[in-house]
Amino acid sequence: MTKNVADELAGLELPVERGCPFAPPAAYERLRERAPINKVRLTSGGQAWWVSGHEEARAVLADGRFSSDKRKDGFPLFTLDAATLQQLRSQPPLMLGMDGAEHSAARRPVIGEFTVKRLAALRPRIQDIVDHFIDDMLATDQRPVDLVQALSLPVPSLVICELLGVPYTDHDFFQSRTTMMVSRTSMEDRRRAFAELRAYIDDLITRKESEPGDDLFSRQIARQRQEGTLDHAGLVSLAFLLLTAGHETTANMISLGVVGLLSHPEQLTVVKADPGRTPMAVEELLRYFTIADGVTSRLATEDVEIGGVSIKAGEGVIVSMLSANWDPAVFKDPAVLDVERGARHHLAFGFGPHQCLGQNLARMELQIVFDTLFRRIPSLRLAVPMEDVPFKGTPSSTAFTNSRSPGERDMMRIKAETGLCVGSGQCVLTEPAVFDQDDDGIVALLTDHPDDQSAAQVRHAVTLCPSRALSILRDA
Repeated sequence: MTKNVADELAGLELPVERGCPFAPPAAYERLRERAPINKVRLTSGGQAWWVSGHEEARAVLADGRFSSDKRKDGFPLFTLDAATLQQLRSQPPLMLGMDGAEHSAARRPVIGEFTVKRLAALRPRIQDIVDHFIDDMLATDQRPVDLVQALSLPVPSLVICELLGVPYTDHDFFQSRTTMMVSRTSMEDRRRAFAELRAYIDDLITRKESEPGDDLFSRQIARQRQEGTLDHAGLVSLAFLLLTAGHETTANMISLGVVGLLSHPEQLTVVKADPGRTPMAVEELLRYFTIADGVTSRLATEDVEIGGVSIKAGEGVIVSMLSANWDPAVFKDPAVLDVERGARHHLAFGFGPHQCLGQNLARMELQIVFDTLFRRIPSLRLAVPMEDVPFKGTPSSTAFTNSRSPGERDMMRIKAETGLCVGSGQCVLTEPAVFDQDDDGIVALLTDHPDDQSAAQVRHAVTLCPSRALSILRDA
């Protein structure tokens, strides 16, 4: 390692924002090259061990001597202001923040809701949901379509709402609050979003306690009542976790997966030719993008040696799942997207006792979306160059945002110079949905950004214009 690189890493504060969805930050790569475990400074203050090797990451995540309880002193949090800590410590812990027997007792009753067998029964309903939203995409007159709003967000939102028994009419509320909690807004806004969402879920569980339905929460309430262990606060924490984690990450992964495949047409060809390869493609996309990173923080409760490094009791550890999933010792040429890699041993869903509870549901949704979308819209392509696709990257998550406004994102932009128009009307005859004439015979534009279906006709109309009054400003 050169002196310049060493100096750069010495002055580095982690985590850093991910500037590109197609690669980890360069600093993460250099840290892993230096050693799979490094002591680093945190942007929030203090120090922690940064784990970026795949083998070492699995070792930490599977070791019960590392605590997940964020309320403990010394836990490596990215935000350490007093108000946030007080809010965190005043609420019952989420399942992700529990350890040992407490965690097992909270997780075990819910596991049955997410088994492969139980979720298989949901496949026809998920297929119906995906088909419904793709039907709407095909039926709309607006081109291009905003994938985030049209498909990526509503599919997992509706699926998790039906599974949990949450009114889908409320999805805008919990979606906006969830987004705010993981965005780069102020800490005050994040705390407010957390409190508002928690209050909504508290009310939801209260209603289900008096008016149960056929859903996961109602079944948990019935089980607890039968056992004499009804725990309202615990159910609120469970509901908060499942609702917030059950749609945002899958929605982000749908968008990233679609863009990833469109940006690697040779890989998309493999999937289109044999849908039986889609499960492998999903695993590779999960590895490649690893949208949740740095969320697997731990606190050593006793002295532990991992990968030859002595970690002392009371020291914080942050596992970078993104770096681990790009470890060349495990994944050859990790920067290459290879849908036939067979990357099932990635860490995108974590590892050990806290491995993502809903991973099988996420896999099913992704497989159904990719297979259905590319089968029903085989000509699907990006409406703008890849570098213009709006992207949000934070130290803990990565995704694409909603597309730009229609005027900015449409593929074709045209202009009509009325001063040159001689009123031949040939353009109107060629594409009446785009061109019109006023009472003086001068051509007017009904829209300056025609949709895909009109594009060829508009190009033809431009060649017919005898006065060259028509021009194409953009034709991506």
